Amino acid sequence: MAPSEPETPSAPSAALPVLFEAIVSNRCITATYNGGRVVLAPHVAFARHGDAYIGAVTIERDGQPPREEKVGLFKLDGLGELAMLERTFTPSPVFDPKDERFAAATLIAVETPAG
Repeated sequence: MAPSEPETPSAPSAALPVLFEAIVSNRCITATYNGGRVVLAPHVAFARHGDAYIGAVTIERDGQPPREEKVGLFKLDGLGELAMLERTFTPSPVFDPKDERFAAATLIAVETPAG
């Protein structure tokens, strides 16, 4: 039997390539989430229980910046009208690629400065 591998996510087929390109190119995405419009800096995509999730820093929610910078987790199926923006971002110092919430099932993540 082969070693355990991350489960293949059952995300919308069009969203994953857009998300992966945004992560690789450090570009923000926009989407609807819980009835509002968000601009996110996606730092990681990962699988959990067969579903795709992203870890992202919220840049704006309904045109307003968040009170604090943190990496929030979003189920990809919960993000509607997902699109990549021309706006770029610098990987946030609050992002930890070893975070136990997603490290074991990471599909792709931003490159972080060595240090």
